[in-house]
Amino acid sequence: MIQQIFTTTFFASVLGSAIRLATPILATSLGEIYTQRSGVMNLGLEGTMLMGALAGFLGCYFSGSLALGVLCGMAAGVLMSAVMAFLSVTMKANQVIAGTALTILGSGLAAFIYRSVFGLQKSPPQVENFRALPIPGLSKIPFFGDVLFNHNLLVYIIFALVPITWFVLEKTVLGLRIKMVGEHPRAADSKGISVAGVRYTAVMIGGAYAGLAGAYLTIAYMNSFTDNIVSGRGYIALAVVIFSHWKPSLAMWGSLLFGFANALQIRLQALGAPIPNQFLLMLPYVITIVVLVGVSKKAEFPSAYTQPYSRMER
Repeated sequence: MIQQIFTTTFFASVLGSAIRLATPILATSLGEIYTQRSGVMNLGLEGTMLMGALAGFLGCYFSGSLALGVLCGMAAGVLMSAVMAFLSVTMKANQVIAGTALTILGSGLAAFIYRSVFGLQKSPPQVENFRALPIPGLSKIPFFGDVLFNHNLLVYIIFALVPITWFVLEKTVLGLRIKMVGEHPRAADSKGISVAGVRYTAVMIGGAYAGLAGAYLTIAYMNSFTDNIVSGRGYIALAVVIFSHWKPSLAMWGSLLFGFANALQIRLQALGAPIPNQFLLMLPYVITIVVLVGVSKKAEFPSAYTQPYSRMER
């Protein structure tokens, strides 16, 4: 087995799979950067991703259109995040409790809708998912071609969101307002900026990204829906946001780290590694805990992080 591991074929397979497995985590973490930079922590990402996965699958299944499936997934993410924004911004509810409730709601609602539509079936319904789209010329490069340039369209789009997210946050008026509201909401309010409006926008952008990640899971990575399809990726995305210090480029590398851990355990299981299956499955989550313990103490959170704003309070 050692000889099988130390081969270019093995590493190319693991690294290519790591990119595909990192993609939904990356999309969700990029969206959460918008949300947290505005001062809101959305712990409901798991439920939002699950609803996005279901909506994306249903949209594609009934329309036969992959593009419509992606749009349905993003729309579901926006609707779920609007609930979170209402609870945390308008109602000023505890964001930890509101996010946890949203995850529970999403998990139960997705399962209910899926069974209401399809009932109990021996074999789950499937859709024709996104196929690999090799980039001409680049995909033929030895080793790197298979690793970097032989993925489906959504993988390329989501990785392209890294520089786009950086540009929006650092070079646009919207990005400046999001950061200002997260750091000094009262100062932003004094300049005529709607703190609630900016936070609603940031949370709903984050929801769109999470819904896109969910749709990716059902119509790009797999071709069906299951209740446990998200499998903790929403919580890992939260860890990636803290690990990255709210920087999109570092979020990409953090996502790839978790994607690599997941891809490695899958390949080791396939090779029949003499390691208990349960320990291999634990690997990505153990890394999450280690990263949080090592990084969270040094993380500089936005000054108004998780703090509801009211202009009546001084």
